[in-house]
Amino acid sequence: MPDHRASSASTVDTAGSAVAASRPDAATTVAVLAGTLGLAAAAWVVAVRQMRGMDMGIATELGSFGSFIALWVAMMAAMMLPGAAPAVVRHVQAGGRVLTAPLFVGCYLAVWTLVGALAYGVYRPHGSVAAAAVVIAAGAYELTPVKRHYRRRCRESARSGVGYGLCCVGSSIGLMLMLLALGVMSIAWMSVIAAVVLAQKLLPARAAIDVPLALAIVGLGVLIAVAPSAVPGLMPPM
Repeated sequence: MPDHRASSASTVDTAGSAVAASRPDAATTVAVLAGTLGLAAAAWVVAVRQMRGMDMGIATELGSFGSFIALWVAMMAAMMLPGAAPAVVRHVQAGGRVLTAPLFVGCYLAVWTLVGALAYGVYRPHGSVAAAAVVIAAGAYELTPVKRHYRRRCRESARSGVGYGLCCVGSSIGLMLMLLALGVMSIAWMSVIAAVVLAQKLLPARAAIDVPLALAIVGLGVLIAVAPSAVPGLMPPM
């Protein structure tokens, strides 16, 4: 009589070994993480170099579509990839193939590129009242269920770069509108908003932090409305 139990055990062991072999090892995980963060660091260098001398606060001009989109992609890679790095790693771990990382990152940045194209179509140099309205709306958005939903999805979803990108757009759109309103070419505002985006991607939502942050954003909007000259870099130099 053949030993079916031994045969079954052998099959299970073989399947388990195949699954284990398909999972990326620690070195691969470190390589994916380092590659993603390295790309973000390089994007910071490119973005900062290109943005120097372009910031005019609320009077900033975007230039040609091609030059803006090229700079926007660098900005999004710099601002968004550090917080997206854990999702890239999770995606590689789930699929077992390190070559899926560039595709995931590329699709993720493609979503943000589309956002940039839409922003280019609607953006105009504007006044302090418009900037104040956008900033106040961004602060209010931070407290909505929609924001909480997409922030949670942005911390958990990693099935595809497009899907993950859409979730992160839903989470960070208010903050990105703030950047457009305050000075899209401002390195200082870019750095502040990038720090907030990173914290929100890595940390769970907590009212003790999120509510004061939202109120601070609304307060900034009110300050812009009543005393725009008090906000550094907001008004173009005379």
